[in-house]
Amino acid sequence: MSGSRGRRAGARPHVAVVTDSTASLTADQVVAHGVGVVPLDVVVDGERRSEGVDVGPEELLAALARGARVTTSQPAPAAFAAAYERAVAAGATEIVSVHLAGGLSGTVQAARLAAATVAVPVHVVDSGTAAMGLGFAVLAAARAAALPAAPEGLLARWRDRRQQPVPVTGCEVADVARTTAASAHVWFLVDSLDHLRRGGRLSAPAAALGTVLGLRPILTLRDGSVVVAEKVRTRRAARDRLEAIAVADLARRPAARVAVHHLQQPELAAAVAEQIRTWGAQRVVETVTADAGAVLAAHVGPGLLAVVVADA
Repeated sequence: MSGSRGRRAGARPHVAVVTDSTASLTADQVVAHGVGVVPLDVVVDGERRSEGVDVGPEELLAALARGARVTTSQPAPAAFAAAYERAVAAGATEIVSVHLAGGLSGTVQAARLAAATVAVPVHVVDSGTAAMGLGFAVLAAARAAALPAAPEGLLARWRDRRQQPVPVTGCEVADVARTTAASAHVWFLVDSLDHLRRGGRLSAPAAALGTVLGLRPILTLRDGSVVVAEKVRTRRAARDRLEAIAVADLARRPAARVAVHHLQQPELAAAVAEQIRTWGAQRVVETVTADAGAVLAAHVGPGLLAVVVADA
């Protein structure tokens, strides 16, 4: 926990949830769950833009295609401080701030710096993951924060003999986010490994699998880093294997949520999602398809197809 200065006297407990734009949440999800979102920046030929505000994946891929110099940048601590102050102004007495893996970005560190300046407790969570691996954790936290009492078996407490529910605390909501994020598995394919290599997210030997050996490796996130999960010869075989890995993962869970991310391939993403949902039988309680956003597009380049599976 960071920035703990105590709850304001007499305030009704209320936990706000904040995240960053790499969570891949839709505008509808943000509004429905009351989540605060701090955008990361994308710099195209020296011009700074905010993800989801004035740059999306289409513009980013077009910039890459014309040879523009593209970099990304975490938000300044002041951007998080402003988001936290907005939450406090709206009545928050605690804040849970859930973010992109620290191994991929300094975003979570910027959030920690900002947390120390806020007049209410701020619980900063390094999700260790990205995209809807992060997004599912954020939504789980928001759902927990909205409950008048904690889920039975997780936080079974009652206020008095009338059995009025005790509102969940920021620590409990943060635990829900950590648990969901830890359950999330992410696998993905890209057209070229060069973007990940140049951005320092993939080692040169791993990138050589594609450039030298001509393989289509399936990549995953492990301990906040991008690593090769499996080596496949063709993109079609890699897509089939991606689906099979996700279904095998589903078989080990009683219930799960699935997301399929893409860059400019909505029909393919929908087909993959439907295949996984069909094979997953009753275990899949929610399926989401979404583009990956401008920041992730800047790091992976065109052709992204990703599957995320997390506990429901």
